[in-house]
Amino acid sequence: MLHSKAQTTVLHLAAERGSVEDLELHEVMLKGFRDVKCVESGGPEPGVGCAGRGIITAINFLEENGAYTDLDFVSYDVLGDVVCGGFAMPIREGKAQEIYIVTSGEMMAMYAANNIARGVLKYAHSGGVRLGGLICNSRNTDREIELIETLAKRLNTQMIHYVPRDNIVQHAELRRMTVNEYAPDSKQANEYRALAKKIINNRNLTIPTPIEMEELEELLIEFGILESEENAAKMLAK
Repeated sequence: MLHSKAQTTVLHLAAERGSVEDLELHEVMLKGFRDVKCVESGGPEPGVGCAGRGIITAINFLEENGAYTDLDFVSYDVLGDVVCGGFAMPIREGKAQEIYIVTSGEMMAMYAANNIARGVLKYAHSGGVRLGGLICNSRNTDREIELIETLAKRLNTQMIHYVPRDNIVQHAELRRMTVNEYAPDSKQANEYRALAKKIINNRNLTIPTPIEMEELEELLIEFGILESEENAAKMLAK
């Protein structure tokens, strides 16, 4: 989006200057395609400190410096699992009103989606945050659409959109562009526009009902993705 390799992060600049108070907003907030304002929170060196701390530091800095004025939408892109309080900060403190979980028909992606739903549930009653739906980012697995639609129902939500897999995404990334900038007339660009419209018009905001691991495994067995213990034992016996 910025036509560059990577944006300099809030934490990286803060480490160079000595503290986040020494930063200016224009140094960390850059304008990209269609004047989208971009900020990268960053994190500590691998294996040192709390990565979630970067989110807390960045959001506090942006608030204190008036970054949230005159905006149409604010979007937080965080890691695919609620692994610590830092990553859940936008949910916990009411910074995010709607949560959209990107998942696929792969087992671990579904497991992560269920864990995120569990995190949303934890703060739904106190903070008012709601789950807007699952976005299926296709991995071309067996019966993927049916599987994610069924998982969504179990989680008391919807599959708001299915994004097909297309190599044009990689082509755009290599050129440091979004698909909508690189190939605005492509089918994939139209998929993203359709998703955006669905999110804007979405009124199906719910409190999620996460499931247990056993139920997730039963779902995969039901769709023929995972062998039951009985069938697995028979195959080993052969």
